Amino acid sequence: MRGTLLALMVCVFGVTTGEFVLAGILPAVAGDLEVSIPAAGLLVTAYALGMIIGGPLLTAITAGRPRKRLVLALLVVAVAGNLLSALAPGYEVLFAARIVTALVTSTFFANAIVIVISSAPAGKQGATVAKFVFGMNLAMILGAPLGTWIGEAFGWRATFGAITACCAVGLLLVARFVPGNQAGTRTRALGEFAVFRDRDLLLAITTTAVANIGLLMVFTYLAPLLTGPGSFAAGAVAPMLLIYGVGATIGNLLGGRLADRALLPSQLSALSVLVVLLIALRVSPTPVVTGLLVFAAGAVGFSVIPGMQSRVLSTAAAAPTLAIAVNASAYQLAAACAGWLGGRIIAGPGLPAIYLVAAITTVLGIGLTALALRRDRVGPGELVSRTENA
Repeated sequence: MRGTLLALMVCVFGVTTGEFVLAGILPAVAGDLEVSIPAAGLLVTAYALGMIIGGPLLTAITAGRPRKRLVLALLVVAVAGNLLSALAPGYEVLFAARIVTALVTSTFFANAIVIVISSAPAGKQGATVAKFVFGMNLAMILGAPLGTWIGEAFGWRATFGAITACCAVGLLLVARFVPGNQAGTRTRALGEFAVFRDRDLLLAITTTAVANIGLLMVFTYLAPLLTGPGSFAAGAVAPMLLIYGVGATIGNLLGGRLADRALLPSQLSALSVLVVLLIALRVSPTPVVTGLLVFAAGAVGFSVIPGMQSRVLSTAAAAPTLAIAVNASAYQLAAACAGWLGGRIIAGPGLPAIYLVAAITTVLGIGLTALALRRDRVGPGELVSRTENA
């Protein structure tokens, strides 16, 4: 069991680092490939769209396949995609490489989690999954800053080369330690789509998509925000990503407890605080204050994630797995919108305006959360009745 968990943790660390690290090397990629920062930001959008489209489709196509062989095949694609990213002769090839890598990411995560759960000792499935997910947290805390440092020291291509090596090591560990008796299970997903008639579920998924755009926009363009109008040296980007990652991990852990106590009220409060933090980042007077605000933004922004997942589960009892999968796509849709919208802002009002637009999109998330809270307190039927009478 330990070998299986370690092997999959190494894989998820490498794959997730490949997703997050672009935020730290964005200026270097743009400069080397002679494209604008907004064009480089579209690489984040491409990755997110690849996960949104590839996740559901590839998971459905590969349903029933032996899980170990499937995971190995997916990892081969991930290794090839990251290697192609490192060797890409131009922007177009890098763009295609990011899409190819993203197409297999969601399906890999889904199958890896099933393997972890089925391999866990009785009664310890939750703790085992938590350890697996910690590999994702490590990617943010260590992977993205380390990848940024490698990019600063040896060039951004070396960053993708290191990710390729990490994924290759993970592939070898999976081949060695993951048992080969992991059979896939076919499910009737189409019959579960009726669950999306529930307005509360649709509202919960929409909230995930809208409320996360602002913070993801700031994260995507954090490097140019710091080194441009923020007047930070390029070497400060990696430590700031580390600060952000530590804050996000702490916020994620505390957010689960807050959601258990008062899910929607705590989400409403956290998003309100996030708006203040985003505006404060725009007018931060010193680098020290900026560092504190980046930590706080990561913590507060990620504190809502467990509650958003719980909200989806509580409103989709008939098809929780499908609902969570769609909610994950909603988060990636937020990432795609963040990359695209941030690029349009840079081309228009300018880079510093990202903070303000991020605050505005977060306010939209507050409005959706307030609507959900009202529906809970009034009751959907009574709410409809009041609307009709008005």
